[in-house]
Amino acid sequence: MARHRPRPAKAAEVAPTYGIADLAKEFDVTTRTLRFYEDEGLIAPARQGQRRIFSQRDRVRLKLILRGKRLGFSIEEIREIINLYDAPPGELGQIRFFLDKIRERRSALERQRDDIAATLAELDDVEARCAAQLKGMGKRP
Repeated sequence: MARHRPRPAKAAEVAPTYGIADLAKEFDVTTRTLRFYEDEGLIAPARQGQRRIFSQRDRVRLKLILRGKRLGFSIEEIREIINLYDAPPGELGQIRFFLDKIRERRSALERQRDDIAATLAELDDVEARCAAQLKGMGKRP
């Protein structure tokens, strides 16, 4: 019968940290952008003197902030979505709220698309009438 020896305890794993330049480069944003999100309370790096030390949590939050911006959400909406994670009912509430915001954003974009289509159709009509009028005057459009 084989005897199992206990394995030596592993040294505590150190959570990764990031400098401001590291995150700026990784996410293709400026350091000023990161400082703005910090001022807005969306990320909260630790400090070593003047140096900002960003945690894995800050990195994830930054990723969520930038995704929210790409989707067209305001800073306040992004703040609400992110802060819901730490408040009851936690992730479940955050996801439900996010789904509501996604539906609202989709609806607004669909209205904008309809407005753009109507404007383009009107431009096509006006352009065609102007071109026809010029042609009737013997001028090339």
